[in-house]
This record gives sequence, structure tokens and C-alpha cells, in this order.
Amino acid sequence: MRATVQPSQLSGIVHAPVSKSSMQRACAAALVRNGESTINDPGESDDNKAALDVISQLGARYVNEVDKVVISSEGVNINAGAEMNCGESGLGIRMFTPLAALSKEAITINGKGSLLSRPMDFFDEVLPQLGVKVRSNNGKLPLQVQGPLEPKNITIDGSLSSQFLTGLLMAYAAADANNVSIKVNGLKSKPYIDLTLKVMKDFGLKLPENKNYEEFYFNGNVHQSNNTAINYTVEGDWSGAAFLLVAGAIAGNIIVKGLDISSSQADKAVLQALMDCGCILSIQEKQIEVGAASLKAFHFNADDCPDLFPPLVALAAYCEGTTVIEGVSRLQHKESNRAITLQEEFGKMGVEIVLQDNLMLVKGGKGVKGSHVHSHHDHRIAMACAVAGLKANGETVIEEAQAVNKSYPEFYEHIMSLGAFVSLNN
Repeated sequence: MRATVQPSQLSGIVHAPVSKSSMQRACAAALVRNGESTINDPGESDDNKAALDVISQLGARYVNEVDKVVISSEGVNINAGAEMNCGESGLGIRMFTPLAALSKEAITINGKGSLLSRPMDFFDEVLPQLGVKVRSNNGKLPLQVQGPLEPKNITIDGSLSSQFLTGLLMAYAAADANNVSIKVNGLKSKPYIDLTLKVMKDFGLKLPENKNYEEFYFNGNVHQSNNTAINYTVEGDWSGAAFLLVAGAIAGNIIVKGLDISSSQADKAVLQALMDCGCILSIQEKQIEVGAASLKAFHFNADDCPDLFPPLVALAAYCEGTTVIEGVSRLQHKESNRAITLQEEFGKMGVEIVLQDNLMLVKGGKGVKGSHVHSHHDHRIAMACAVAGLKANGETVIEEAQAVNKSYPEFYEHIMSLGAFVSLNN
């Protein structure tokens, strides 16, 4: 699909999309507990649909109802010769693989698109320490794992992604871990682990003691009863909403509803960048108002929230001066190599981006020109280019614009409801 974005003035009210980070974790928690779980506002993103498909492959049953999904599970239950496909979800593959390894039956784990090129060495190195047989494709998909996983004292590297730890925490809880710990070196994206622990608590799973994010100790305390039905509402998504908020800062005055100001989602940090750049910003309990103003360059550390790079680059393009964003090392193994992709595509729009070690320098305030760009099949690149195009000099044409379906299928509809001139053509 091709999206053509014309320079536009935005105004109005929009509701944030639902969080796929929250939804996918809720699916995993519903899988490993015994009983019925109702998830409200599950969303329609490709990653969320993939999570539901995965838990059905791992033994759960689910029924879609109006604005909710009802999941019934007796824990992980895999048939011999089973296969599990996580689509293009990096969180899905990293979180559900340890859960699949709870079974004594072998299962083949696969994905599609960019997921096929992402490194899976972590599983080759860690799962055998837990009694799991692993066979990979030279550190890539497909994987074959066979458990049952046995919780043991281990030390893992948390510098690539916190998502591997999320999967292990869920698996240890499901396996009734007792007096064992997971030690972590160099953990990145700590707020996402906070979200994992919150979801585990909400679903009554056994919780570890968090020792300063360096050790997670399961002390043998019993978890809550699995007999009661769970009713869980998916949070609004700060990752997707970041694009809406930046769009407001660039191209108008808008109100975004449906975000939890007390959320543990890492991408809530976008508010700090918005405050620092000088846009009009009013943070209220039930809504956030944001509007255009004279914008200035800012300095932002994205080590814990690398998904903010694309919207922040769009914001920085309109900020006078050079914006510095830290955390480039976190961008290599995304849907695309986002540092290079952002440099290439925004370069087409006349925005110079310099990569310097772990820093990204965005030279803004010199005007953004409408251009012909490509999403690289990366949902966040597509949205970043669309947002940057809202005040560009001329139209911006985005190829493979349907990439937004991975996380935010309503994106174009939402910005159009605010007054953006967007045409979509297959």
C-alpha cells in the first residue's frame, strides 16, 4: 500500500491505540495460569493477533467477543509435532519460546519477515542450562525446543533486550520456581520489566523479588489462587501515542485520550522530550493536550525506550538546532536497522542525521521537504515519515505503508480524523 501525506493542520480529539506490549503479556499470563481470563480492549494489530494464535498453539482456547477476548487455559499443553509461529513479533518470539519449553513435547518455533533474520543465540546459550533441548538455524529461526524447562540459578545478558527476561520470568512462575534466581547483567529497558511484573501480579502468577534489576529471586511463596476468573483491561499504548503527540507538536493543537499517566510503559518518556522541545503541552489525568510552537533541539536518552527513536526523529526534524538522542546500539535488531533506515529515509526529506558511536545527531530546523520514502516494512518508520510529512514542503509518499498494521492499524484513520490529508492506494 502507498500512503500520500499532504501538508496539514491538525485539531481535535483522538483516543490512543491499545498497547501491544500489555496485550501480548496478558496473553502469555492467561496461557500459563489455570482458568478463564477476560482481556478487554485487545486491539487489532498483527502482533496482538499473532499472540492469540500462539497461545492457541500452546494449548489455550479463546473466543473473540465485542471489545474483548475470553481465554481458557489449563497451562501449556502441546501436541507432538506442534508448530508455533510468532509472525513478526520480537516480543512474541522472545517471550513465548521459554513458555513453549515448559512442555516435554518438542515444538518447532518460527516467524516471518524481519524476525527470520533476528539473532536467537540467547536460546541456544540459556535454555540448555535449564534442561531444554534446543536446535536452531545457526542462531536464527526456525528453532526447535523440547523441555520441560527446569528453573535453576542462572545468569543472563540483558543488554540486547529485556524481552528474553520477560519470557524467563513468566516460565519460572509457571514452573512454580522455588528458591532460585535469575541474575541479569546490563539490563536494558527496565520499565518493560516493570510492566511484565505488573501483568504477572494482575493475573495472579508467582512473583519474584526484584533486587535492583540485577537479580530476580523466586523465594517459594505461593502465588494467588488460579480459581478466580481474571478480568484485565489492556492499557493505552504510549509507543503508538508518541506519534500522535509528536504530530500535535508539529502540526496543530490536539487532545490525546486513553493514556495512563502512571503507566510503567517505557515510552511514556516521550513526555520529557515534548517538554524539553518547547511545544505547547498540558498533561492532565485523563488527557494530554499538545500543540505546535517554536521548537528547539533537545537531548534525550533512549536506552530504555528505543522505540521512541522514530517519533523523536520526526520531532527533531522541526526543532531548531541539533538534537542528540542516545541509545543507537539498541536499534540494530528491530524490524529494520532503524538507525540506518532513519538516516536514509529522513535524508530523502532533507534532514541530516549523523550517527556517532551510540549517539544520533539530528540537524533540524532547516525545513523538511516532501519526498518519496519507503517504510522498509517497519511500522515505526512508516509512522515517523507520515508524521514528518504533516508540515513538509510538498507531499510525502510512503511505500509499503501498510507496515503500520503490525502495531497500529488505525494510525492513518486516526490522523485523518484530526485533519491530516492522507490518501491510501493499493
